[in-house]
Amino acid sequence: MLVAATGVGAGDLATATFSGSQLGLAVLWAVVVGGVFKFTLNEGLARWQLATGTTFIEGAVRHLGSAVGWVFLPYLALWSFFVGAALMSACGAALHAVLPVFAEASTGKTVFGVVASALGLGLIKMGDFRRFERLMGVLVGLMVVTVLGTAFLLWPGAKPFLSGLMIPSIPDAEGLGLVWTVALMGGVGGTVTILCYGYWIRERGRSGADHMRECRWDLAAGYGVTVLFGLGMVVIGDSVAIEGRGADLLVRVGEVLQTRVGTAGRVLFLAGALAAVFSSLLGVWQAVPYLFADVWYGLRGGSGEAVLGSTPAYRRFQWALASVPALGLFASFRQAQLLYAVVGAAFMPLLALALLILNGRPSLVGDLRNRGLSVAALAVTLAFFVWAAFS
Repeated sequence: MLVAATGVGAGDLATATFSGSQLGLAVLWAVVVGGVFKFTLNEGLARWQLATGTTFIEGAVRHLGSAVGWVFLPYLALWSFFVGAALMSACGAALHAVLPVFAEASTGKTVFGVVASALGLGLIKMGDFRRFERLMGVLVGLMVVTVLGTAFLLWPGAKPFLSGLMIPSIPDAEGLGLVWTVALMGGVGGTVTILCYGYWIRERGRSGADHMRECRWDLAAGYGVTVLFGLGMVVIGDSVAIEGRGADLLVRVGEVLQTRVGTAGRVLFLAGALAAVFSSLLGVWQAVPYLFADVWYGLRGGSGEAVLGSTPAYRRFQWALASVPALGLFASFRQAQLLYAVVGAAFMPLLALALLILNGRPSLVGDLRNRGLSVAALAVTLAFFVWAAFS
């Protein structure tokens, strides 16, 4: 559920809603394909870690060269700024929709975004991993029930839904159809946050090939929830016309629901939206600093501490992640979501290529090496994003 909570948030909520508004139900298939891509990648990451006892970042730096780490660090910094700004922006917009105390939606987004970041950081600092898990579980349950309930209230009918789900197509949308489709697939289930799963299973004490079946069930459940949520958000987006900057996106969705299904529908949706974006913020604030610390100390020969979460690099990056991206709150909400999702989607083919190389070596991963189905799935993931980049 941590996978679903962290991957579902600013990306799925806003990008799926914008994509649904721009492209309609025709891109429902992209939500499913995006979820399958993410499952494939995360399953490969789990196989690597359980087979070698090292995180994928450790393995990439050790076996592909330190250049991988030096390239990943600036990419992580850029991605962290965009994702941090998008999460603060989404949380701010959701809180403004629930508590519209500011005359301008953009002002509410900015003020509440900073408040949400500070609150999220405080909650993480106050609790241990088990408390973090329990809190995220509650938020996941709330977001799934409420968003799917809202989508049910706006149900477009079986025929258009199944058509968009079963027949792949990309509307032109004034030349932006492919960009929004790739952004949708990039946002579904997270991008760089896929790497966080390895640190969570380490927190749970999982090691060795015996835990692979358990991890596959984990990921199947997590991405199953993620796909259902993404489908629901596209259905909701298809029902709402979104124009302008988009900072008041959630307010507009709430207003549409108010007129169609009454106050209960509006409150239902806003509660789920807030749970989705805030759980994503919590997950990123807690886990992404692991990535920075892992690369930083990997390039420097080790941290000297067994737990990365207790290192200075982890703590400093966490503070920076919760503060510096606030500068992005002054940008367009809609543009922030698009940049976040597209920048994140650029990570997918690189990860697929690295998994094909490292998990293809029996000398490193033994019986958990890539098999025929894994090779095919990774190759399709790589091919799709390469094609999208040059289209």
